[in-house]
Amino acid sequence: MKIYKSFEDYFSDFDKEIIEKLEYIRTEIKNEIPQVEECFKYAMPAFTYQNKNLIHFAAYKNHIGIYPGSEAIVIFEKELKNYKTSKGAIQIPLISELPLELIRKIAVYRKSKILQSTKTTKK
Repeated sequence: MKIYKSFEDYFSDFDKEIIEKLEYIRTEIKNEIPQVEECFKYAMPAFTYQNKNLIHFAAYKNHIGIYPGSEAIVIFEKELKNYKTSKGAIQIPLISELPLELIRKIAVYRKSKILQSTKTTKK
């Protein structure tokens, strides 16, 4: 398995069209939650917030996978009806337009869950 040092390093394995989609996802999440940290988890680009997993994403042959965790899949079930999902994953076909607003909403939801869990741990 290849070890990536940066998002750019990971992105460089793909063609221009896929790189643009990955950059859009990266930019949207960073614009929405500027405090996120970029890292790699499970050999894919990921964002953490307050040292907790926020969201992961990765490119594949036919889709881009978004990994916000299982609870987010349940919460956004209606909005995700046009996408293949599993317990903690969303598959966005490469031929589809990226649902950037939905990705932002999911990231914000994940941030709120992290903040909520931080408050309950501090009590």
